[in-house]
Amino acid sequence: MGLQLTRGGEYAVRAMTYLARFPEGHVASLHDIGQAQDIPASFLAKILQSLVRSGLALSQRGAHGGFALARPAADITMRDVIEAVDGPIALNQCVLSPEDCSRSGGCEVHNAWRRAQAQLMDVLDSVTLSTLAPQPVP
Repeated sequence: MGLQLTRGGEYAVRAMTYLARFPEGHVASLHDIGQAQDIPASFLAKILQSLVRSGLALSQRGAHGGFALARPAADITMRDVIEAVDGPIALNQCVLSPEDCSRSGGCEVHNAWRRAQAQLMDVLDSVTLSTLAPQPVP
């Protein structure tokens, strides 16, 4: 299969991008988010719980309940969303925990992984939800 984002990370970005399309404070139901983004409701519920726990989304109970962004879309990056669901992003274990690899200090392969990791993080840190959803729905 190769190196790729988890389904949970992908769904989290899609759900949060959906929420970012609405005016600040707008609450969307689990059903509406799932239907609009083709995300199974049971999986989406778990993803949204992680996003709420991480402080990226808010949950509102009741007849008009649902989910909203916890902060402005311009303040939430793709990295924030993915790491809220999947944990720390690492292209290789030695980048995440160099102390666990006896070779990481002078290893050229480790240095290449570290450079690639830095570039990936730069991209994920530079893309915000407002970049992904620039046109709010009225």
